[in-house]
Amino acid sequence: MSSTTKRAAVLGSPIAHSLSPVLHRAAYEALGLTHWSYDRFEVDESGLPGFLEGLDASWAGLSLTMPLKRAIIPLLDSVSDTAASVEAVNTVVFTEDGRRLGDNTDIPGMLAALRERGVDKVESAAVLGAGATASSALAALSRICTGPVTAYVRSASRAAEMRGWGKRLGVEVRVADWAEAAEALRAPLVIATTPAGATDPLAAEIPAGPGTLFDVLYEPWPTDLAARWSARGGAVVGGLDLLVHQAVLQVERMTGRAPAPLAAMRAAGEQALAAR
Repeated sequence: MSSTTKRAAVLGSPIAHSLSPVLHRAAYEALGLTHWSYDRFEVDESGLPGFLEGLDASWAGLSLTMPLKRAIIPLLDSVSDTAASVEAVNTVVFTEDGRRLGDNTDIPGMLAALRERGVDKVESAAVLGAGATASSALAALSRICTGPVTAYVRSASRAAEMRGWGKRLGVEVRVADWAEAAEALRAPLVIATTPAGATDPLAAEIPAGPGTLFDVLYEPWPTDLAARWSARGGAVVGGLDLLVHQAVLQVERMTGRAPAPLAAMRAAGEQALAAR
């Protein structure tokens, strides 16, 4: 490693509680990248162009969270097919000649987190919610689900959005009302993309011998649904699993070093959450 300082950071608003610095710094330490730094910056859509213009050649990459994942796209030189498929970039890598390359590690991060639990193919699935994470979930399911995906939503506009994403991503999406969400729990794979507390009432409805639950929340953890799911013998993938796996891919893209230290990054994330 040369003594040339390299910088990376996570941008978003709000950003104060982001775990990304903890994960990336743990990776740098394990990889011996002593001249790398990773910070967080409060940046909204209006401040994004100016922030990018102020970066110098020491910058290797950026992680992006809400509300910047779509706002960044017009400011990039190229966008990967994965990111374009959901119109969301969470990773920017700067090349030596100054080009800005956009990618999405949320989708392969989801797949890696599921694969770690032995899920690499399912015949059907259910998605709870219809926000930005739900579209990433559909993109991931397009690669492993051989049958229909049922999305449980609260409004007609959300239903239309999910059908649109399904058509775009090549996924057979069936839409059901949120009032019927207990039915989702019988699917072999359930992906919960809703805010904290939204699925708590469903915890009492989990059937015997449930399949796999992927709950994208990591704080508070476990959610009521995840705790009861595990108690009933089902496999659970959590939000920290997703966060770590997508960060592993970011580290590899930004540093050019692979494999990134998954175990060290997960341990650092667990320690940071326990201290909150």
